[in-house]
Amino acid sequence: EAPIELVLDVADRGRLPVVNFSAGGIATPADAALMMQLGADGVFVGSGIFKSENPEKMAKAIVETVHHFNDPKVIAEVSRGLGDAMPGIDVHTLTPDERLQTRGW
Repeated sequence: EAPIELVLDVADRGRLPVVNFSAGGIATPADAALMMQLGADGVFVGSGIFKSENPEKMAKAIVETVHHFNDPKVIAEVSRGLGDAMPGIDVHTLTPDERLQTRGW
């Protein structure tokens, strides 16, 4: 049995709410806001928080951003003083054994 609140929510939306579980790529509040603006019902962030300079502050900023994803003033405010985001990895520095997949030529 499904909770009536969930059934009513799905009926009201006309679709099932689906959270985007992306494997990488969400490293800043701006990234989370973009996903929400593109129609995601939520985002899952792991290493984007835990590999940032200030994980606790980054987590709070991303949560606030998801709630206010269309308000640039809120996003700018919560993004101040976060420190460095999760660093990226240049694929060209990886050995073939470290790469999960190769693309192109």
